[in-house]
Amino acid sequence: MTDLLKSYRFREERQGDWKRLDLILTKAENGGVKNLTDEQMLALPRLYRQAVSSLSVARSISLDQNVINYLESLCTRAYFFVYGARTTLGERMMQFLRRDWPAAVSQSVWTTLLAAFFFFGGWALAFFLCLQDMEWFWTFHGQNFFDGRNPDATVEYLRSTIYTDEGTTGDGELTAFSSFLFNNNAQIALFAFALGFAFGIPTAWLLVYNGVMIGSLYAVFWEKGLGYEFTGWLMIHGVTELFAIVLAGAAGFVIGGAVAFPGGRTRLASARAAGQKAATMAMGCVIMLIIAALLEGFGRQLINSDTVRYAVAGSTLALWLVYFYAPRKAPDA
Repeated sequence: MTDLLKSYRFREERQGDWKRLDLILTKAENGGVKNLTDEQMLALPRLYRQAVSSLSVARSISLDQNVINYLESLCTRAYFFVYGARTTLGERMMQFLRRDWPAAVSQSVWTTLLAAFFFFGGWALAFFLCLQDMEWFWTFHGQNFFDGRNPDATVEYLRSTIYTDEGTTGDGELTAFSSFLFNNNAQIALFAFALGFAFGIPTAWLLVYNGVMIGSLYAVFWEKGLGYEFTGWLMIHGVTELFAIVLAGAAGFVIGGAVAFPGGRTRLASARAAGQKAATMAMGCVIMLIIAALLEGFGRQLINSDTVRYAVAGSTLALWLVYFYAPRKAPDA
């Protein structure tokens, strides 16, 4: 009789929370976790811990077996919603591509514009300096530049480096230069993100530096009358590759801004809060660099028409702008 009374009181004191947990689990099992309210999502782990604690007590004092069986079933059901995997790897990747990455980019418009300002500002500075005096090219690149694409090169040689069917430059040299360009831009992009914590100053310097390198090279082709042709060769993959550099710089500025202007938080807490969005942007930049490498590889070998090159460049730019900035339907609550 005493054991029955003890079991009754134990259950009476706690069954309200058990029933609430049961209702939440039933709702989640029938419609998925997305159907739970914010209040229910917050209550779920707390109610689960209380149920586990009740089960532990029930076992230790040998309460009614029916109570123990009920709690074991309840805790088992709750465990998979509190700790179990809610999505597969494929679903998580699709969520990243459909929502997380474009959302992080679209929410960072001002830092993206700031990164573009530093990058293309460096490009324009080097371009106009070199057009005024080509000695600036050697100042920027040094006397041991990677290949013969320099102010001393002939028009014929420079033309041969951007068309695979014209020339004197072998495919191996083109491959080497394109690999150099990709590796350099990939390193710049990753460092621009990683060094953002230093108030964004190294990020700004790296963006300007890379802009100067490309802008001075661009001036060489422009000065030889090959600006239109070189632009087509560069932008067939450069739209994606340079966009990735700008977005990586923007991710660095997101962290740098959080460190420089933490508000009411500590600098570390502010940087940690901004880190998720910045890291999402940086991971997306890796995808863009891979796509750029594929475009560069196939485009260099298969496309020699300037018109087609510009069409591909314009199409990729339009696709990226729509992907990142087109309005999206808000996800279901």
